[in-house]
Amino acid sequence: MDFELRRAREKLEKEQKERKEKARLKLERERKAKAEAKKQREAIEAAQRSRRLDALQAQLKADERMQENLLAGRGIMFSRILQAISFHGSGDKIKLPPSCFAELSDQGAFDKGPIYFQLSVIHQDGPSETKTTDPKQQTTHSGVLEFTAEESYVELPPHIWNNLFPVGAPNAPLVELHYVWLPKGTYAKLQPEVVGFSDIPNHKAVLETTLRQHATLSQGDVITVNHGILAYKLRVLELKPSSSVSVLETDIEVDVVGPDSVSESTNQHVLKPLNFGMSEAVMVEEGNYDYYKFSIDNDTWEKIASGDVRVEVKIDAETSGGDTDLYMSKHPLIFPTRHQHEWSSHDVGSKVLILSSKDKNFGVGAYSIGIYGFKGTTKCKVLVSVENNISLKMGQQAGSSSSVEIDTVECRNCKHFIPSRSIALHEAYCIRHNIVCQHAGCGIVLRIEEAQNHVHCENCGQASQREKWKSI
Repeated sequence: MDFELRRAREKLEKEQKERKEKARLKLERERKAKAEAKKQREAIEAAQRSRRLDALQAQLKADERMQENLLAGRGIMFSRILQAISFHGSGDKIKLPPSCFAELSDQGAFDKGPIYFQLSVIHQDGPSETKTTDPKQQTTHSGVLEFTAEESYVELPPHIWNNLFPVGAPNAPLVELHYVWLPKGTYAKLQPEVVGFSDIPNHKAVLETTLRQHATLSQGDVITVNHGILAYKLRVLELKPSSSVSVLETDIEVDVVGPDSVSESTNQHVLKPLNFGMSEAVMVEEGNYDYYKFSIDNDTWEKIASGDVRVEVKIDAETSGGDTDLYMSKHPLIFPTRHQHEWSSHDVGSKVLILSSKDKNFGVGAYSIGIYGFKGTTKCKVLVSVENNISLKMGQQAGSSSSVEIDTVECRNCKHFIPSRSIALHEAYCIRHNIVCQHAGCGIVLRIEEAQNHVHCENCGQASQREKWKSI
């Protein structure tokens, strides 16, 4: 009997204990659930607050930007994000879709004068599109050429494209455009990236011709000035009255300062000045040119025209393993080549050009000398000198009847004037190795092996090398 009562009591105590444990666990679960629910509720409320704050900040920024755009556009609000593509054109005027014309027209933008835009690259690496902070991808300004681009696209000329993407564009690049008002420019300071730009005759007039193709200038941009086959890049260092200006219908003062340094690795040709009577050492490799310049002023020309003096251009070879060709031109042809020059010499070894009043193309002005590496690497010296046409026999005094007049004879082949004492040797070599282009108005002297590679444009008659002509 006692045993059964004890078992019943133990069973009851066990059941009570289990019920208490279940109740405790239930309370613990409910407490945890309430805490988790509270935590989730607080997280949701925090996220909602954050979104509300972000939306408020975005709205404030949008309002602020709208106000800035309204101020920049003098009451015109226009902003687009378009995919950029390039087109072959000059200057800084872009092509926009017709819908842009409609939007600008509705706001009366065309009644306010020329249309200008600020263009900025859109960074696309992140999950959302934001304006890039990469200093290599810049902001620039432009005018508008026409409204014929496809919808969602903006067509950029090389000037705009290269300034927005100086190190290459990504796939499907996006550009943000804003209509802006720009003040008329009064001053611009430009700096060529390499030397040689100031060697162009009347280089400021050449620059002004390029600027006429532009509607705007932006500080930091690079402008390309084309002159013949050469292209010079000039960076905009300073502008007044602001960092971006209009250059339409305004007289702007332009200063061109020298480059900070001369890069030895540049492929840009450079004219090195020569002084009369002072030789310059030259090291020219096969297939390359080395260029020099000199000038004939009025006083020197009076002496030449009187027949008292002549000008000699000499190349004294110092190595036997290589050889050069000598080409010369009068400006505005700045860089004479095998296919564009006025005087030349293909003689083996040392060379000389004699320029006197007999030459109808010779006169007051600036001249360029091109030394071309015909074979191997050649070390030589170039010298331009003014020589008397009366030389003295050894031991004679000035004014002696024994003085000898330096005489020159025109070569029957190349038509250059050669000293009479060496004309026979020169003509024999010249007729065997050189040929004169018979194209009307050309008449330059070519090596026979180069003649087939010398062509003229059917439209303008300009001479060029056949390979270069095919690539144009």
